[in-house]
Amino acid sequence: MSAIRQTTNKSLMLFSGRAYPELTTEIAGHLGVTPTPTASYEFANGELFVRFEESVRGCDAFVVQSHTAPINTWLMEQLIMVDALKRASAKRITVVAPFFPYARQDKKHRGREPISARLVADMFKTAGADRLMAVDLHTAQIQGFFDGPVDHLFAMDLLIEDVKKKWGDRDLTVVSPDSGRVRVSERWSDKLGGTPLAFIHKTRDVTRPNEVVANRVVGEVEGRVCILVDDMIDTGGTIVKAADTLFAAGAADVIIAATHGVLSGPAIDRLKNSRVSEVLVTNTLPIEPARQFDKLTVLSIAPLLARAIKAVFEDGSVTSLFDGAS
Repeated sequence: MSAIRQTTNKSLMLFSGRAYPELTTEIAGHLGVTPTPTASYEFANGELFVRFEESVRGCDAFVVQSHTAPINTWLMEQLIMVDALKRASAKRITVVAPFFPYARQDKKHRGREPISARLVADMFKTAGADRLMAVDLHTAQIQGFFDGPVDHLFAMDLLIEDVKKKWGDRDLTVVSPDSGRVRVSERWSDKLGGTPLAFIHKTRDVTRPNEVVANRVVGEVEGRVCILVDDMIDTGGTIVKAADTLFAAGAADVIIAATHGVLSGPAIDRLKNSRVSEVLVTNTLPIEPARQFDKLTVLSIAPLLARAIKAVFEDGSVTSLFDGAS
């Protein structure tokens, strides 16, 4: 009896949640594909429904969702999309969450607290995800929460390229807004040719979210342009207080560079009215035109995500895209 050999061609299919379809469309343009048509809507009681309008059997599925407000709605929608793909016999399912939801709840600060980032990773796995892809996780340990491969991408090169273009002829100092981000600031310093480093010693009341007391600057900032580097800007309170502390220490100018522009509540007014010259973020999260302001520069993360998706689809090395950064 002769064996019959079957050959199958892999099929990359891109799926978009409703939180920020423009980002998925941009990623699709770089990949040369079209997002799969999807019917999504809410019932009167708020329950979500998703159905894909094309066959997904045997495909390599990439489900893109930006976890902006209302974050719980979009998280549930992405979970339902993954479940639908699993039940429709997709071969491999990769969750693409540029801004990983609940990433700040990655450990217990006090007793009787959840580790919500771990719960989210578990929910993705239970829904049927084989792989996760995210940009600039709040802490690297979140990679270990998911039982499967995690592609941790970095926006640093994208942000640094823009900083070099606009501020490369000035005396720069890279500043970490707290001691916990010093490692990231060191990588920034290396990429900028060994610029000086500084950090802001601060205290945080764990019972009051989004509130920080900035204390003092450690490092040389007088007369220099300071690049304040962080993973996200939420309400803007922490980063604006850090900028004020730098100006008080004699900084000539302050630039804020962050991957995720959450920009909740008073963030826009705080940043707009601050003394900083520029706020640099990527579009991992949508920032509507009405919320944009003169100091804000938004860089596209879509080319980076497209390159990573292509590497995963072709079973190539994602790590090689980022010089082995971890």
